[in-house]
Parts: sequence; C-alpha cells; structure tokens
Amino acid sequence: MMQVADDGWVEGVLRCPSAHFNERPVGETVSLLVIHNISLPPGQFGGGHVQEFFTGHLDPDVHPYFAGIVALRVSAHFLIERTGSLTQFVSCLDRAWHAGASHHGGRPDCNDFSVGVELEGTDDTPFTDEQYATLTRLSDALMRRFPEITPYRVTGHEHIARGRKTDPGVCFDWRRYLCSLPRPHNETGR
Repeated sequence: MMQVADDGWVEGVLRCPSAHFNERPVGETVSLLVIHNISLPPGQFGGGHVQEFFTGHLDPDVHPYFAGIVALRVSAHFLIERTGSLTQFVSCLDRAWHAGASHHGGRPDCNDFSVGVELEGTDDTPFTDEQYATLTRLSDALMRRFPEITPYRVTGHEHIARGRKTDPGVCFDWRRYLCSLPRPHNETGR
C-alpha cells in the first residue's frame, strides 16, 4: 500500500527533487488534488524531458520546442509515466508550481492548497491502464494523509484555469478514475 510519510514524500517511489517550489502559506492545509497532463516535446512520450523540465535541466538544443519553455520555472508534485512509473519532485508539504493562475471553490492560487499530479499524455490521447492504476493508488494515499481531499476536491487543470488550460483533457476518464477510488472515498461522488 502506498503511503505518504510525515515529510510529505511517498515511500518507495522515485525521487527527483526540484528546486521549483516554495513553502505553503502559514497554516494552509492540503485540500485539493489537481490532475494535469504533459508531454515533452508535445505528443512525444519517454525520453526524460519532463523530469529535466521540472528540475531546471532541460536542454534547449535537443528540440526546437524546448527553446520557448526552458526559462519557465514549473514543477508538479508527481509524474505518472505511460508505464505507470511514479516520480515525485516536491514534498506534498511544500507548494509546487503546477497550477499557475487558478481558482477553485472561490479561492485563488490553487498552488497554495493543492497537490499536482501530471499524467504523461495529451488531451486527445487515451491514458493507459497502468496510469489509472498508479493514479488510484496515489490518490488513496493522498486522501488518507490529507483527509480534506475528497472526490469533490479532485479536479482537472482545465477546471481551475478555465480558458487557459485544457488538461487532462477529453480522453481522461473521470468516471473510471473516481469509481476506482477505494471506499469510503468514492461514497461522496465528484
């Protein structure tokens, strides 16, 4: 069973620490899970470029697209690759830089109170069975560690940054994901 340790790191998963984070506001609790998708270069999977991007080591000479994003300081707490492999970049106790300008439940700045999970993929490419399995295990661990995260408090980047973001996109199966969450989490619905 996956478990979030007291230091905010998930036990037994690959750690790839990023410097792209800061402390959450004093007294802020983790109460939202945001699901994203990412591929670098766009539409291409594997290669380790997402890891390089989140840690500030992306080589702009590898692909023309990288020249336009190399200066960005972005991170997420987690990346789930197409194989289901899970990497953590930032402790869940810290504020990763994944949501940008965002609002949820009338509150701005979702990075302050959320955990960000990136799925390797695109808006219009179905996600893999392995990704859903890992996302379910990770979500369960996060909900046990941070009980304010409920299925009502799981959302997509597209829902908190309307008009600016479209991920995880039309190919993310919300019903499949939410129904996969172990009880009692899925008793309350989305």
